[in-house]
Order: sequence, then C-alpha cells, then structure tokens
Amino acid sequence: MERPAWAPRGIDISVPSVSRMYDFYLGGSHNFEVDREAARKAMEFMPGLPKIMQANRAFMRRAVRYAVSEGISQFLDIGSGIPTFGNVHEVAQAADPEARVAYVDHDPVAVAHSRAVLEGNDRAVIAAADLRRPQEIVKSPEISGLLDLDRPVALLLVAVLHFIEDSDDPQTAVAELREALAPGSIVVVTHASYEGLPLTREEAGGAVDVYENIRNPLVMRSRDEIARFFEGYEMVEPGLVSMPDWRPDAPVVTEQEDPYAFSGFAGVGRKA
Repeated sequence: MERPAWAPRGIDISVPSVSRMYDFYLGGSHNFEVDREAARKAMEFMPGLPKIMQANRAFMRRAVRYAVSEGISQFLDIGSGIPTFGNVHEVAQAADPEARVAYVDHDPVAVAHSRAVLEGNDRAVIAAADLRRPQEIVKSPEISGLLDLDRPVALLLVAVLHFIEDSDDPQTAVAELREALAPGSIVVVTHASYEGLPLTREEAGGAVDVYENIRNPLVMRSRDEIARFFEGYEMVEPGLVSMPDWRPDAPVVTEQEDPYAFSGFAGVGRKA
C-alpha cells in the first residue's frame, strides 16, 4: 500500500482508525482504503452513520456558539479528530476573534493534520494526549500555555466517550477534568446509544461488532449512564436530548428529518 504524502511516518496504514473513519463519514479525504472498508462494513448494518456524524457536527457548532454567547472564550476539545470544515476554532473565532482553542487527540494522523491546519494561528494548539489520562492533558505545555484554567472553559467531549470502555473508568477521567475547570465552565457531550436508533439492538449490533473487530470498541450507553458524565454540573436547557433537539437553529420537523439524526444523546452542563 502506497503511503500518501500527508500520512505521518510511523503509523500503520493497514489498520483502521476511528478518527479516519469519522473523516470518511463526513466526506473528508484524509482516510485510507482500510478505513473506508471498515466504515462501509459498519454502514451495511447502520446505513445512517454519515447522518449521525453530520448531526453531531451541527450540534457541536451550536454548542460552541452558545458558549461564546455566554462569554466563554476558551475551548478544550478532547478527541478532536482530523480537522474538517467547521472545526471548533473556526466557529469560535468567527464569533469571537479572541477565542482560544486547544485540541487534544491521541491519533498521530489527527495530531499531524491539526498542526498543519493551525499553523500561523497563535490562538489554537493541538496536544497529543489521551482522555484516559486527564492530568497529562491539563498539565501539558500546549494546554497550560494557551488556556487559563482559572477562567471559564468550554470542555468538549464530542463523540469520544463512547470509545472509552468501562474498564478504563471514563467517569473518573471526566470527573477529574470537570473538577479542574473554573466556575462558569461548561462541559459539552455527545454519546452513542441504542436509544433513539431506528433499528433493533440486534441490527445495530452488527455495526458495533465492526468497531470491536478493529480494536476500537463502540460502547453504547443508556441515557442515565450518559447523564452521569454531567454530575456536579447543572444541565443547560433543554437538557440531555437527541442532537437535533438541542437548541436548533430552526424548529425541528421530526417527520422531515432523517431518523438516524436522532440517535444517541447530546447535552451541555454548567459548573456553578
């Protein structure tokens, strides 16, 4: 397999990556055939995956604009993935040119591309780190050099927590991050769930198995389990809901929407 010029040396381009599969779902070009094959296989069981990812990105943009409207100018996006149009720094800095955005990812391709995209932007950085080790994130020179954690921060955990298995204790990792933030901060979460899917659990299980087979298990959690990631924070209206139902730009006409868009949950919590 020929290595594209944009692919960092040292990564195994024969193994699928969830961030590159996500890029493929969104119509991006920074993915390999092995990623496309895995994504197409998952779509055989769950054909609406691209629509879910689109709804996820649309929610993220609304949440970022909400944060800016509330006076928050610092953003910490963990599990940020490969840069695509409408990234956090583009949305935040369009609304507030002074906004500072720190991205975090452990995928070498995502980190390399983020560095290229952010070159020349002195108010945005990327750190190579893992959500499962939150202290490494908050103490990393990239994060501490850009963000002032004594002031409110918008912590984004968008489409990342469902890739952290219970054995890695994501609840404790998120709690450490929440506690590290100043009062007035918010946490933004989206998470996959069997709830809301226009499929039976058995039908959706085929797509879940694809992620299991590429050693990136997709952990489908219940609404109550997802709500625990907001413990200690006050939920912002309308609470933990489907992605299109969180403060839509225009009224949502359910009958006119792709039913897959309503899969999973999204929410924003505020630290008093």
